Amino acid sequence: MPDQAPDPAARQVTRRDGDRLLVATTRGLWAPLTVTAAAVALSTAAILALPAALAGAVDGVVSGEGARAAGFLALVLAVATCADLIDTLAGAATTASATASLRLRFTAHLLRLDAAGARRFSTGELANRLVSNTASAGRVPLTLLYTVAEIVSAGGGIVLLLVTDWRSGIAFLIAVPLTLVIVRLSVGRLSGAYERYQGAHGRLAARLTDTLAGIRTVRASGTADREITRVLRPLTDLSNAGHSMWRAQAQGVWQISLLLPVIEVAVLVVAGFGVSDGRLQPGQLLAVAGYAAIGVGFIDQVDALLGIAEARAAARRIQEVLGLPPLVPGTRPLPEGPGALSFRGVTVTRKGSRLLDAIDLDIAPGTLTALVGPSGAGKTTLAMLAGRLLDPERGRVLLDGHDLAGVAPESLSGAVAYAFERPVLLGGDLASAIAYGRPALDRDSVREAARAAHVDDVVRRLPDGYDTPAADAPLSGGEFQRLGLARAMVRRARLTVLDDATSSLDTATEAQVTRTLVEGMRGTTRLVIAHRAATAARADHVVWLDGGRIRGRGTHRALWRDPAYRALFAAGPDHGGEADDDSSWSEEPCPARL
Repeated sequence: MPDQAPDPAARQVTRRDGDRLLVATTRGLWAPLTVTAAAVALSTAAILALPAALAGAVDGVVSGEGARAAGFLALVLAVATCADLIDTLAGAATTASATASLRLRFTAHLLRLDAAGARRFSTGELANRLVSNTASAGRVPLTLLYTVAEIVSAGGGIVLLLVTDWRSGIAFLIAVPLTLVIVRLSVGRLSGAYERYQGAHGRLAARLTDTLAGIRTVRASGTADREITRVLRPLTDLSNAGHSMWRAQAQGVWQISLLLPVIEVAVLVVAGFGVSDGRLQPGQLLAVAGYAAIGVGFIDQVDALLGIAEARAAARRIQEVLGLPPLVPGTRPLPEGPGALSFRGVTVTRKGSRLLDAIDLDIAPGTLTALVGPSGAGKTTLAMLAGRLLDPERGRVLLDGHDLAGVAPESLSGAVAYAFERPVLLGGDLASAIAYGRPALDRDSVREAARAAHVDDVVRRLPDGYDTPAADAPLSGGEFQRLGLARAMVRRARLTVLDDATSSLDTATEAQVTRTLVEGMRGTTRLVIAHRAATAARADHVVWLDGGRIRGRGTHRALWRDPAYRALFAAGPDHGGEADDDSSWSEEPCPARL
């Protein structure tokens, strides 16, 4: 199970691209962010007023006139409490909205990619970016707001400290430059470590997801120890990056932890001499202590700055996916037609390999055409082009004379149906899974398609019949394949593409299903990827692919004279392997587009 590495083009995303994504996300949160900002501003004002209110209350008690000062102190505390409550509620809404916005944008873009784009990252990598990285990036708007508020609060505290006692303020300011240098160095060290940590975490998640997907193969092969070693290989990089983060944090924390008490003690010593000299009142000493504590608050934003560094790395990883070019949907409706399919000079490359090389091919309407060839010949790639699950780098794909690139998606999905080797059944229960994408279909149409795919009797034997949840249906691989066939048949499309969709059927059932494909779907165009000689023999026309080129075409009987053609089927029905051009092609691509 080799890892699926990102395409080199996907690595060109810079930190600036990630920053733009964070800015764009923040701009879309004006409503909850405005409420949060108002609450934070009110809270900041209350915090700055609190030391003065406390000093006035103390001095009022000493002078015997503390009632009014105590009332003001109570008002400040009440305002601060209410502001914190509003801030908590609005802040949670802000973070939730930002995260949801990123996840929706990520998912929507992913579903707009063609099959090649969707497979540039493994399932584990995509899951990590969708769940973990969006959560990190979604916290940025609120973190930035709090950081700005804390800086404003700290600046106000320093100004008020200088106003209250300029000598104490000077003592405070002497230590500020050294503190800023320490903070800057800590953030710089951690930024790179965060990126290395997230990259290793994503690779680990991807390998684990791939292994869990093939757990039966691992157990049957007795390769559990080997897989554990492979999955945990990024653990060294993860550990090294984690330790780098911890060392950088520890170094910054002990330096700042040592410096803060020194600053506060220096300020209090200067203010204490002021009280003893009669320059300051006792209440003013409390005010100086309070403003000094507020002034050093910007140092407590080190964690927030580290969180921003982590979020910037996360945003860059999200942008790597968002930066992949999506399929540009066409806008023209597809007129009625018999289902003539044409490929004109079609070339497809992937990861530097040419999967199809200048293919010119015409498939007559109403015929059953079989695509045959060894693994990597380009069969699945050609089949995906037929319904625009993939766009060619060069050339055009035409359905009834119309370029698929200009056809509106809703029109195309009604004209082309797919059945896959390993179908993913979406929609809830089995009836909805068969009617997926056609919610208006009645139950009779669903049952008719199931009967055509020879799976109706299987579904009826289940306790809940067609109401059985698809995820819980106790069905074999062949039975799931027949459900996928029924989903394709119910669409009554002018072109039906079957990607080795009968490979898991027993001989008797395959013969029944093939008879339906040959006789029951007569009049519609059918494109079948065939690994079995029996399937190719029943086709009207066979296209023999090899190395991305057409090596031969004609009837199965005519091609059978060639020993190399016969060798394609010599190893039995599974000759050539389950995968065609890449292991990811054998899974159902972009199901939401079908």
